[in-house]
Parts: sequence; C-alpha cells; structure tokens
Amino acid sequence: MFFLLRMAFWLTVVCVLLPSGTKSTSPDAQIDAVQAATLAGAAVSDVRGFCDRQPDACVVGGKVAVALGHKAEAGARTLYEFISARLNEKTAPAEKTTGKAASAASHGTLTAADMAPAWHAPVPLPPRREARAGRPAA
Repeated sequence: MFFLLRMAFWLTVVCVLLPSGTKSTSPDAQIDAVQAATLAGAAVSDVRGFCDRQPDACVVGGKVAVALGHKAEAGARTLYEFISARLNEKTAPAEKTTGKAASAASHGTLTAADMAPAWHAPVPLPPRREARAGRPAA
C-alpha cells in the first residue's frame, strides 16, 4: 500500500517538475524546485502520520492490498497456464505421428542397412625399413 502511495507521490513530483512547453506569466503558476522539495517533504511526513490518524483506514487498505495481491497472483498463474498450453499445442502436431512413422521420427529415418559401414579396400602397409634403405630383407 505504501509502495503505491510513494510511487504516486514521486510520479506527481516528476510531472510537476517537467517543463510544460508553454510560457506562463501568472505568478501563481510559478513554482521553483526548492518550493517543490519543501512541499514534497511535507506531503511525505503527512502520509507517514496517516495511519496514526486513521488506523481503521490503514487496516482496510492493508486488506485491500492483500486481496489485490491474491488476484494478481491468480491472474499471473492463469496467464502462465495459457501460454504453456499454447506452446504445448505448437509442439504437439510434430509429435502426433502414429505407427512406424512415429518410431522412425523418434529414432531417426535410417535403417540398420543404411547405418552399416560401407566396404573399404584394405589399406596397404607401408614398406619395411629395409626396403626403404635399399637393403635386402634377411
């Protein structure tokens, strides 16, 4: 609850301090940064004392914040389940093949004969050391 109040307060301060783009000549519309900071401090101290002045309003506000938190959690859970279901639907058509195609898809499309190594001619041995040196073999 206090987070929301603080956020609203600081957003208001930022909006007040942003230039408006129009030139105002009225002295009542003029406010400088020092006055804004002083007023901001006064507003924060006033908000801090609110629960001392109105304890029932703080209790009810806390209950409202808890209820909103539960609703946000339920909404996030529903959104998560919806997105998960959509992602599962996209991957399911690829997995819905039946019979032999399903086993081939899960294990590959090669048969045992395709996976057998091809025949290669034997690799010739290198010549012996004696033959390379020009000496006869003993």
